[in-house]
Amino acid sequence: MPQNLFEISGIVFHNGDPKEVFAIQDEDGDLFHLGLSDKKSKFTKFGGKGDYEDVTIINDQIIVLKSNGELHTFPISEINTPVVKNVIRTKDLVPKAEYEGLAADEKTGMIYILTKEVKKDKKDQTDIFAFKFDNGKFTPNGTFSLPYKEIADLTGESKMKFRPSALAKNPSTGEWYVLSSVNKLLVITDADFKIKATYPLKGSFFNQPEGIAFDRDHNLYISNEGGVLSAGNILMFKLKK
Repeated sequence: MPQNLFEISGIVFHNGDPKEVFAIQDEDGDLFHLGLSDKKSKFTKFGGKGDYEDVTIINDQIIVLKSNGELHTFPISEINTPVVKNVIRTKDLVPKAEYEGLAADEKTGMIYILTKEVKKDKKDQTDIFAFKFDNGKFTPNGTFSLPYKEIADLTGESKMKFRPSALAKNPSTGEWYVLSSVNKLLVITDADFKIKATYPLKGSFFNQPEGIAFDRDHNLYISNEGGVLSAGNILMFKLKK
């Protein structure tokens, strides 16, 4: 990734088209877009300094998630302007907590907001809040949970505090892929977030996995923040046929 995406934190494709990836980094309110092999990126400003964690696209609207659960929504048609003029900020949609994951299911018109951590609470699960998105409005449509114990049992750990960083729906199976940078883990669930499997993300490939997406050919992409010895990057995993 270019230097301005050293701290890349969220990725998404528009209509699954892999020719261009949309990305954010977690310090500035800039939306980036570039080809996967490009050395430079284009970007437009939608907000000021802040802790921006994930991005998704639904109905030609870009939605960006801040760590406090606030959403920034604007039309994708504004990506070629220096500054987005019409950003809608949505606050108090979800309970007070730390959030890192945002995903959309365009087939159902739903978006999902993933909790990383609930502060001052001894909850033993991660919550996922679902909303129907229509004409810029978010209507609550259920809450799902990922119990720590179920994840720990599958990984062989005696205990685990699961702190996920991103999620994406596999278009070929309907399964959800939930990524955790802190735990270096990939959790796969069914369409209703019932946990099915876990896979460790070990080795030098995953410096700090913070973003996840699928393209229209069902290939998987995971983005990593840069570190002392590496730049930020996006890894592609091709679907076996």
